[in-house]
Amino acid sequence: MKTVTVETQTLKNPPAHLEYLKKILTSRVYDVAIQTPLQRAPRLSERLENQVYFKREDLQPIFSFKLRGAYNKMAHLSSSELERGVITASAGNHAQGVAFSAQKLGVRAVIVMPATTPAIKVNACRARGAEVVLFGDSYSDAEAHAYTLQKELGLAFVHPYDDPLVIAGQGTIGLELTTQLPMSDYKVFVPVGGGGLIAGIAVYLKSLNPNIRIVGVEPEDADAMYQSVQAGKRVRLEQVGIFVDGVAVKQVGEHTFKVVCEYVDEIIRVSTDDVCSAIKDVFDDTRSVQEPAGALAVAGLKKYARAHELKGETLIALTCGANVNFDRLRHIAERAGYGEQSEALLAVTIPEQAGAFKRLMGVVGKRAITEFNYRYAPRAQAQVMVGVQVSSAAQRTEVVAELEKEGDGVTDLTQNEMAIVHARHMVGGRAPEVENERLYSFEFPERPGALSNFLEALEPRWNISLFHYRNHGSAHGRVSAGIQVADADLERFKDSLERLGYPHIDEGENPVYRLFLT
Repeated sequence: MKTVTVETQTLKNPPAHLEYLKKILTSRVYDVAIQTPLQRAPRLSERLENQVYFKREDLQPIFSFKLRGAYNKMAHLSSSELERGVITASAGNHAQGVAFSAQKLGVRAVIVMPATTPAIKVNACRARGAEVVLFGDSYSDAEAHAYTLQKELGLAFVHPYDDPLVIAGQGTIGLELTTQLPMSDYKVFVPVGGGGLIAGIAVYLKSLNPNIRIVGVEPEDADAMYQSVQAGKRVRLEQVGIFVDGVAVKQVGEHTFKVVCEYVDEIIRVSTDDVCSAIKDVFDDTRSVQEPAGALAVAGLKKYARAHELKGETLIALTCGANVNFDRLRHIAERAGYGEQSEALLAVTIPEQAGAFKRLMGVVGKRAITEFNYRYAPRAQAQVMVGVQVSSAAQRTEVVAELEKEGDGVTDLTQNEMAIVHARHMVGGRAPEVENERLYSFEFPERPGALSNFLEALEPRWNISLFHYRNHGSAHGRVSAGIQVADADLERFKDSLERLGYPHIDEGENPVYRLFLT
């Protein structure tokens, strides 16, 4: 397990952090927020052999902890600032927190959101009376435009995380934990985006009790805090993954980074499949459906407990958001099995002859088949993609060994993104006459004109020979495309993709392409 340990200093409560404690204790969050329950997770506790608790911030009025920081900041503005109104940039829960708070305080709120923001979040802000401005394709675009509008309109900016009053608002969660679990030794797992939530919780809990261990959790593809701590300075990422969109931040805050470096013990990273599995875990214990960022801390808790072989300890994870698009649940359910290592996806080579399928099923035995993809081709051997239900990674290895023992060629595709997202839905079509095909996977922004922009980037002589698109209810669509490009044109083609600006990966060497699509 990859982790980074934060070099914490001996806690002397320097004046700056005494100020944080004061701000937390005098926060105005309970004008609008509730004290959320600390709920035991019996199923997960039994499986991990530890006492696991969820701090249920998904039960706040906007289904997210973000209300605490947004309202606390706004409630401390002067009367003249409130009279002019507020502005922020956000693609999700902070926007709803500002809109809710503005409605409560009776002030104007302008919220700049990326044009790719799902309609459910845009409509939620507008329903509370906020003025929504759609601008750009990313949070960075929206933030830059928000600062421009702030100067033009004279509005107060409410930052999503890098503001002491926002940090203090989130820190009231730590205050609640001290009354709900009066123990001297436990571990708290906190999701990390810009750092406002973990900074607030850590500065409060560690100032009162240094024995409490604070562990931050980030996605592997959006780990700005992890990289910043390693570098000893704030690092700006060129690109971040968007599945866990609630924490998809390219650079952490200046205030939050300082607090994390002094008060957080450790930062760990988890995969998309880990997060999907954690969403299922929370559902099994609570019957609530978390957004990916909402289950991020649970994913980290599970990974940490297993890596450190913890037994009989008390572990707390913040379930901090339930604003998930319904159409995203299909993708989450699909990936949960891989995160829990309960499904193996295998490419198996069998003879193209009668009885081969039956023999393959005999090797698999009584294990449940989750999917089977096959298409006849006039060749001596057939390629089959098969999903098998397993209980662990060890059992997956066992299935592979049994198949290899029978002489069947086997490739484990369980962690192959190309196979999971695209090829499993495309198996059966081959085009042996296609020449000079280059296979790429892309992330398309989910907005009108995205496909047209892609096609415009291609010169007429570059023919599209394969195309598969999947939407997961997020800001980006996953695309697999085969394009016929002669060797002499290859550098020109790659330059065109760079100018297009869509994230892309050359999949030409991916075994899935060789086994099933060529």
